[in-house]
Amino acid sequence: MTLVDTREPDPKSFISGATGDWEIVIGMEVHAQVTSEAKLFSGASTDFGAEANAHVSLVDAAMPGMLPVINEECVRQAIRTGLGLKAQINKRSIFDRKNYFYPDLPQGYQISQFKDPIVGEGIVTVSVGPDKSGEFRDIEVGVERLHLEQDAGKSMHDQHPTMSFVDLNRSGVALMEIVSKPDMRSAEEAKAYLTKLRTILRYLGTCDGNMDEGSMRADVNVSVRRPGGPFGTRCEIKNVNSIRFVGQAIESEARRQIALIEDGGVVDQETRLFDPVKGETRAMRTKEDAHDYRYFPDPDLLPLEFDQAYIDALLAELPELPDDKKARFVSESGLSTYDASILVSDKAIADFFEKVAKGRDAKQAANWVINDLLGALNKAGKDIDETPVSADQLGAILDLIREGTISGKIAKDLFEIVWNEGGDPKEIVESRGMKQVTDTGAIEKAVDEVIAANPEKVEQAKAKPSLAGWFVGQVMKATGGKANPQAVNALVKEKLGVE
Repeated sequence: MTLVDTREPDPKSFISGATGDWEIVIGMEVHAQVTSEAKLFSGASTDFGAEANAHVSLVDAAMPGMLPVINEECVRQAIRTGLGLKAQINKRSIFDRKNYFYPDLPQGYQISQFKDPIVGEGIVTVSVGPDKSGEFRDIEVGVERLHLEQDAGKSMHDQHPTMSFVDLNRSGVALMEIVSKPDMRSAEEAKAYLTKLRTILRYLGTCDGNMDEGSMRADVNVSVRRPGGPFGTRCEIKNVNSIRFVGQAIESEARRQIALIEDGGVVDQETRLFDPVKGETRAMRTKEDAHDYRYFPDPDLLPLEFDQAYIDALLAELPELPDDKKARFVSESGLSTYDASILVSDKAIADFFEKVAKGRDAKQAANWVINDLLGALNKAGKDIDETPVSADQLGAILDLIREGTISGKIAKDLFEIVWNEGGDPKEIVESRGMKQVTDTGAIEKAVDEVIAANPEKVEQAKAKPSLAGWFVGQVMKATGGKANPQAVNALVKEKLGVE
């Protein structure tokens, strides 16, 4: 494969070295575990967290005479992913044997795809930012290919003082290897790409994206060069299991390569591992090329073939993807691009927002979901799936504001009560006497008392009308925040004789 550079150098992404500026070039190979109840070539379960070697069929264990049988659901999920990446779907693909030996690979080879993958070139549009001015910029990261392959097992070296154990539960689980083009130029861009890719997979339901469970892992290819110059020698950082670590690994590896070259050394093509404790990469092995794996078509599997009607049927069933949803939120709901981007970043958040916003003011709903709900969840270290305040409860709070039953300040207090204690917001307002005061007589009395108690402030406000806000604050304080703010503001200005 010939690498072609399609991006103009961006000085903002350059790294300063001792001898001048350098540019990082990044590509990524993401291994995403396919959402399927059974493995790629056997009927064994894919459930995570089972006892070691509980989900292993005779095929997974490579017993003599056992033949692989393709799982159509895994094929469907790979095609759906390709469609979500706006990629070319290949109607004919071939499974190959990738030969290498490792204790957790029972067959002595991995069934994968080499020259003829199921999915060809695609594109991922990535929003990077915000920068210091609060602006986002979009970049396009090309997808070179997506191919299906079976996962290996897992070696465990910390279970016994002198022996290593092997767990084959993961052996044979279907993986989609999604290979990007070297289109990223900073750790920030790489993190944004991986985040966007995970979001797309989760929207599609083709991978859960749980990196902490190993169902999504990234191999990151990093090289450095003089800005606009030819590609440098890349090193592959293997099996990075968090988006934060991807950023740290790239920064560390780029600095290592720059220092090496500036000291007169040469970067060797090799596979490296990232140590998050030390914050540095270390050599793992010399990088193999394709011929080292002695690929050849798997003789036990026929070419995988399907027609356009099969693809079209899957395309028709695709859900609304994040880019389309964001565009709809902006055009139909009048949200800012920034707010829409936050809401579509997670399908569960988008679904929560749409339930809250249904039949209500979308901008107000977005403000409460983003600032109040997500802010509280972030502070508590919880995900949207763990929220103590349901969409129905938050919607009820917004209804009480719209009806004038409570003020914005009371609504904040009500949200805290629902967050900590639960319950029906309307019943809480009734039982705890939290309704705002709309009786103009009662409000007028409170305004008169505040004005009478502060004659010096009255004179100041007449000279400087903006000080009327101080009186509004005092009245709200005196009424425990229950007075209708609009009524208070109007009465204060009337009594003070200011506009």
